[in-house]
Amino acid sequence: MTNFIGDLEGYGLRVSGIVLPSADDNLPDWATAIALISPTEPQFWSHFCESTEWRDGKSDPVDRWSKRVLDEIAATYDGVAYFPFGGPPFYPFYSWAIRSGAFCASPVAFLADGTAGLFSSFRGAIALRIAPDVKLPPPPCATCLPKPCVTACPASALVPAGYDVAACHGYLSGAEGADCLNNGCAVRRSCPIGSSERPTAQSAYFMSEFHK
Repeated sequence: MTNFIGDLEGYGLRVSGIVLPSADDNLPDWATAIALISPTEPQFWSHFCESTEWRDGKSDPVDRWSKRVLDEIAATYDGVAYFPFGGPPFYPFYSWAIRSGAFCASPVAFLADGTAGLFSSFRGAIALRIAPDVKLPPPPCATCLPKPCVTACPASALVPAGYDVAACHGYLSGAEGADCLNNGCAVRRSCPIGSSERPTAQSAYFMSEFHK
């Protein structure tokens, strides 16, 4: 499956976890693995910004790009792509991530992995007949002693006790929220893994989408 990894890299994507399917996943009988697909930073953003989907001015460019690219790659390897958007049906990406062993629930409950930290995300997943051979770093939170994410939220909206979404949006609507809007969530940026690799423009775009 070397070419599979290379094809993903050509779009600024990576395999971030491998999951062994269970009966509850309702995947095809031939599937022996679910490859979770995530952005590779900083390459992903430059690849995406060169795409037709980014330039055509239509809605949901990232989702449309993800579906086109992953459907094409899945077809090449006689697999099927699944997405964390566009449902129903809705696929259990959070539980898939935990089951893969490459992700953990951070102290603030958001997923974290050993490559992107709290900026971990999924563009999709591909059910495959043959599992790709990838070596993934362990999830980071168990050995992160400072745990800066616990106290990083300037609005106290994202803490171990839970996520107050209304308080988050309220903070972002004020002048004091400009730093998070322009540079990305302060909690995610506080993670010692991954933050330095993510382009500021990418964080600003996703924050603007979140805060519409």
